[in-house]
Amino acid sequence: MSDNDGILYIRFLAEKDQDALEVLFNKFRDSLVLFLFGFVQNADVAEELMMDTFAILVSGTACYKKMDEASFKTWLFAIAKKQALLYLRKRRIKFVSPEKDFLSNIEADSSFQPVAELLKNERDTQLYKAMKMIDSDYRQALFLLYFENMKPEQISRVIKKNIKQTYNILARGKESLRAAYERVAK
Repeated sequence: MSDNDGILYIRFLAEKDQDALEVLFNKFRDSLVLFLFGFVQNADVAEELMMDTFAILVSGTACYKKMDEASFKTWLFAIAKKQALLYLRKRRIKFVSPEKDFLSNIEADSSFQPVAELLKNERDTQLYKAMKMIDSDYRQALFLLYFENMKPEQISRVIKKNIKQTYNILARGKESLRAAYERVAK
């Protein structure tokens, strides 16, 4: 498996190639903000956390090693999730599960442009409504599967579950999403 993003990042670190960093930033900016918004429920804070995530990349403090079992994208999203949890812990925000309100207020924040683009047509709107109706564990795993095109092995690293649990969550999540989507579409 070729991990071109990882190669770009390694090139940035080794050669200080700003173009490589810019490519990575442009590629992952919106999806990271949307992912982080699911945790913090605030567009400005999500953007700030995305910038903090890239600051960690630029500083080189997090160690990325090109591996067959983990892609750069998986590693990047795991760093972003850690940033969100750290933010919530510092703010002492009561928080049972990081996935509890994932995407729950997504339509409430009209200034959140990536979401506005995703909700352009009715089908996407219905899908987001259905996603809000299902269990938070299912919601986060399906978001990573469908919107971020991650493989179950990558998802298991981000949600910190073993691979069998991840497959079970995805299977149950798909069934829950199908049922919720049918209720929304009526």
